[in-house]
Amino acid sequence: MTRRFVLVAAVVLFWLGTPAIAAEIDHPEARPFDGERAALAEIVWALTRATVHRKRVILVMGANWCHDSRGLAGWFETPRFAAMLEDRYEIVYVDVGRPQEGAGRNIDIARRFGIEEIAGTPTVLVLSPEGTLLNAETAPGWRNAASRSEDEIFDYFADFRPE
Repeated sequence: MTRRFVLVAAVVLFWLGTPAIAAEIDHPEARPFDGERAALAEIVWALTRATVHRKRVILVMGANWCHDSRGLAGWFETPRFAAMLEDRYEIVYVDVGRPQEGAGRNIDIARRFGIEEIAGTPTVLVLSPEGTLLNAETAPGWRNAASRSEDEIFDYFADFRPE
């Protein structure tokens, strides 16, 4: 009888605890990655706008299958982020397929800016208007974007300083 009670209690606690855990890591999601888009042309256009408007460019190299890519893109679409990002950045979403499985695409774009491989998604490049990579050290570190707090992500881009 005691074993059965412990088992039932464990199951109940698990199910009761699950919504609280999910709420902690909940984030908005978006699916802006389109493998059919002309990514390089979009980047050239973003760099041109960045030059004219004295902004930087954020290249989010990810995929719609990726929870972290969708999470970061979702935050970017919220009013809080959109207002800050619009003043400082041009944003381009580049679909990279599944590079971890050997089915990547647009990897040549990452290489143009000094990232030799996409080891995880998203990989987030911050570029100067001239196309210089400004965050080589932290660009690959965004593959945990969905588990980062809203404030941590916001502060990174709001207070961005080149490395």
